Amino acid sequence: MIWKLHGNGHLEPGAVVAPDERLSWGKTVGLGAQHVVAMFGATFVFPLLMGLNPQLAVMMSGIATLLFIVLTRNRVPSYLGSSASFTGVAAAIYAQGGNPASVTGALLITSVALLVIGIIIHLVGARLVHAVLPPAVTGAVVMLIGFNLAPVVAGVYWPKDQLTAAIVMVVVIVLSVGLRGYLGRIAIFLSLVFGYALSAVLDRVLGPITTTAADGSSSSAYRIAWHGVRSADWVGLPPITDLAHWKFGATTNVVGFHTPQFSFAFALVALPVVIALIAENTGHVKAVAEMTGKNLDGDMGRAVAADGLASTLASAVGAGPTTTYAENIGVMASTRVYSTAAYVVAAVVAILFGFSPKFGALVSATPPGVLGGITVVLYGMIGLLGAKIWKENRVDFGNPVNLVPLAAGIIIGIGNVTLTFSPTFSLGGIALGTLVTVIGYHVARLLAPATPPDDAGANLVFDAPGIYTEDDEPAVRDPREETPQVGRRVR
Repeated sequence: MIWKLHGNGHLEPGAVVAPDERLSWGKTVGLGAQHVVAMFGATFVFPLLMGLNPQLAVMMSGIATLLFIVLTRNRVPSYLGSSASFTGVAAAIYAQGGNPASVTGALLITSVALLVIGIIIHLVGARLVHAVLPPAVTGAVVMLIGFNLAPVVAGVYWPKDQLTAAIVMVVVIVLSVGLRGYLGRIAIFLSLVFGYALSAVLDRVLGPITTTAADGSSSSAYRIAWHGVRSADWVGLPPITDLAHWKFGATTNVVGFHTPQFSFAFALVALPVVIALIAENTGHVKAVAEMTGKNLDGDMGRAVAADGLASTLASAVGAGPTTTYAENIGVMASTRVYSTAAYVVAAVVAILFGFSPKFGALVSATPPGVLGGITVVLYGMIGLLGAKIWKENRVDFGNPVNLVPLAAGIIIGIGNVTLTFSPTFSLGGIALGTLVTVIGYHVARLLAPATPPDDAGANLVFDAPGIYTEDDEPAVRDPREETPQVGRRVR
């Protein structure tokens, strides 16, 4: 048996269900349904934003989750859903003339890189991550990835239906702040449903909307294109991508299964996102370890490699990469049920959803105005996660080692600054910003003086090259970490 029965199969008050335990199958199915609700909104919203097929993405998320549970030896309960980190990559590739196959080709290369890094972490140890990617660097990369998406909102989604976008934006804010429990965790999904219904009403009441293209031509269309939904079958596999007639920004694109196409230039755009994926995976493993009370450091490399392999498989068939979902970790924290059996149930449900083209067509018909209202909040939230990493790790920006290279990298990423090497090769945006952040930080540490500069502030004391801490809270170095932990006193 993979799972042993917890007690008599019922959840007693205050009881904790371990990953290798399960409740009765009836209760396990109910818990699995909660995990489906938690992951569902983001898992199909993100591929939709990347121009990929949401039906295929949901199906592959279920397969990826089963693979993850097997490869982590049933020790790390997590759901692998669509990653948000690649939405900016997809937008950048499309802006440079790429298509969905170009996007998944770049994502496949990044996924293989994540797999290799996971194997290295497993062999060397988690200390490698802390040494190469300290919190200061990780936070900056996550921030520039999120804020790099601002032009996508301003230039692609919002202008097509400003009224709907503004209303949906307000609804996202209200529901995210006002709702509690599970409803609060799926506020994005509820806002999408509301926006969909609002668009249907506006189509009936106000009729089609008129949009003006960059060349001055105008066209009229309804907010929701129902023809694809009506013609889709209830049961069947996702469609085959029609690259011959694919056009960036068109609502009639047929996207589904396809073979990736590889481009060195596009791969360079996507590869920096590996840093964000490593940060997500290691952070989630630590969160699960904290909740379950088990030391999972030895499983960290295995978890990163498992996500890399799952993402490779998903990208190879035309879906986007996956990542461990904080939404589902939140479900575990509230229920104190860490059984991987519930995740298996959720994965099976996701795979079954993947066999409904009607579901995929309905999601793909989401109006641009609705996406505009959601993404204006969602992309900003992704960027602010970088600030959250800084805050939780007390990154000191009074230290020029942290301040100067990170500032340069963030502005390059947000402003899509480009460095041209030849007529056929250039670096810009996320790729260049990440390189400047990572390389610049480590070079600055090497060049940092052995004593703090005179203008660094009287309240700062030297701890290590390029690292200063508050003198009223002496820093004690954890041998497993590269950055000091402020506030932990010597006993």
